[in-house]
Amino acid sequence: MHTRYGALWDTIEFSRLWLIVSIETLVLVCGQKGNGCGHTVLSPSSGTLTSLNFPGTYPNHTQCEWSLRVPKGQTLLLTFGDFDLERSQDCISGSLTITDTSGAIRVGPLCGQLSTTNRNISVSTNEVSVRFISGTHRSGRGFVMSYSTNQHSELTSCLHRGTHFSSQQISAFCPAGCKDVTGEIWGWHGQGYRDTSVLCKAAIHAGVISDSLGGMINVSLQRGITLYESHFANGVLSKTGSLSDKRLVFHKECDRELSVVAYNTSSVWEEVNRLGQRVSWSPGHEGSQWAASSGDQQPWMEIELWNRSSVTGIITKGTPHYYIESYTLMFSKDRKNWKVYKATSSKDKKVFEAHSDGYVTVLNSLIPPVVARYLLVKPQKWHIRASAQVQVLGCPSSPFRPRSQGDELNAGKAVVTVTVPLDTLPTEGPVIIRSSGLSQAVILVAGMVLGAALCVGCLLAGLIWWRRKRNAQIKKCCADQGCQGFHGKKLPCTNPELVSYPLVRNIHDALPNPPLNDYAEPDVVAGGQMMGLTFRPPLEEGYTVPFSLNHYDTPGQLPEYAHPLPPEPEYATPFSEMSTDSTLDSRQNLPLCRELSQQQYDCPAHRVISNGYCTPVSHGTSQHKASVIYFEPQTVEPLLHTYHEPL
Repeated sequence: MHTRYGALWDTIEFSRLWLIVSIETLVLVCGQKGNGCGHTVLSPSSGTLTSLNFPGTYPNHTQCEWSLRVPKGQTLLLTFGDFDLERSQDCISGSLTITDTSGAIRVGPLCGQLSTTNRNISVSTNEVSVRFISGTHRSGRGFVMSYSTNQHSELTSCLHRGTHFSSQQISAFCPAGCKDVTGEIWGWHGQGYRDTSVLCKAAIHAGVISDSLGGMINVSLQRGITLYESHFANGVLSKTGSLSDKRLVFHKECDRELSVVAYNTSSVWEEVNRLGQRVSWSPGHEGSQWAASSGDQQPWMEIELWNRSSVTGIITKGTPHYYIESYTLMFSKDRKNWKVYKATSSKDKKVFEAHSDGYVTVLNSLIPPVVARYLLVKPQKWHIRASAQVQVLGCPSSPFRPRSQGDELNAGKAVVTVTVPLDTLPTEGPVIIRSSGLSQAVILVAGMVLGAALCVGCLLAGLIWWRRKRNAQIKKCCADQGCQGFHGKKLPCTNPELVSYPLVRNIHDALPNPPLNDYAEPDVVAGGQMMGLTFRPPLEEGYTVPFSLNHYDTPGQLPEYAHPLPPEPEYATPFSEMSTDSTLDSRQNLPLCRELSQQQYDCPAHRVISNGYCTPVSHGTSQHKASVIYFEPQTVEPLLHTYHEPL
């Protein structure tokens, strides 16, 4: 069943191919006759023709006649890139005449020079004959004429340069046949071209259009660069140029490098270098070069792409000693049915040029492109041995799926091809090399690096947390006795301030001005009775506790909170001398690490004496409770007391 479907498909393909070729033969006029014909390229939609020896002087006593034809329903547009015939009476030294199918003269006879405004001609017919006759003359460059249909009103000449356009964005229709017309270009498709370059020839070099078809181009004028490098591409050799004000940048879609997953070659050359090491010239590695063995007379390289793709170009790169001069191309979607790439309107397979005058890196564009997953490069000529590094340009098409009959029958054929069975390929001793892409070792190393970075980050975060916790515990130690660290050790106070106090002080000595009272005043409830406070000053306010005790120290446990203030008076008076036993006992309970505070002295204004002491209140009028005992200083000889001077 599959064999019948294959035979049926081959019959349909052959019939379709024959029909396309027949139609092109009817439409395309490849006719020119005479001995005065110059460069000529004619296609169904556009073309170019020149006089013999252009831009040199055309020979004497020659003639040529071209037949131009476009599809019915369309009319012809003509443009002259250059027209210079020696002027003479009745144009006997040379003339050009355009007639229609009935023989009526539409234009001419023309001689002399045509101005720029008269070089564009439109005729209301789809078929004309152009006749050029030369007589005896001494000057004249001849002419260059191009044509297209009225659907391409943007028709431009093969001699137009980028400097002829003033707009920053250029859209023009280049006719077929501009490749071999005289004109220079500077640069290449990767960097752009000097604006003095011939526009259509630069477009062919960049792979935007083909020389046999022509087509629309979109160009932008951008800022010039310092140097334009010389390259060989699509049969056109550019030149090295210097800085220009502007450069031509061609916009082309679907022109990126495609991924190659496998190579299959007819043979591989292995050599021994000067160090005695064996080197294999096999493809598959980045930047590697393939070279066939010396005895391989039919070398080939098969390339497998990652997926079915639209292939728009192939770049081949040789070495100064080994390189391919020309090659043909075959392509396939399933590696079973192979097709030969052919140029448009041609029955012969297309031969691509891969080397010219020392240029080993060459671009060849596929116009129109082909959809394939497998490519077969077959060198036709090479230097010493076939050798090349191949890059494929294009863009991936739809995801791969199994073939079906409907897909093939509905697919449009843009290129004339011939199906070749796989068994016709020379496959004796093939070498298959697959590129592994990103190896598992690289992925493992990347994972280990990321894991190590994560661990280091966690350790740093833990260290920062531990140090903050330790600093907080050290600060807390300054207020709590017996503070211990993480390992059970006592932590020292970070900022103790020890103040020395005088051991002896006279009662008549002036006391320092007491600081402002920072304690809150007692609340007053209903009836005017004051409430006691339990306000405790913050540790950071700088209050200290004396280290030495004397008559004025509070007996018993040191107060850490403010006691309720008595109703009358509201100012504290100095304490009397206490027993040494109680003070000694309380001194033993003092913590060694505690923040220092300042004692405050409060006294009504009418009781303040000159030395700063407060006049005591008699016990008879005292409003103090029985549990509160106040001691008054004695008026005898000054006693030796120990004071705690406030900070």
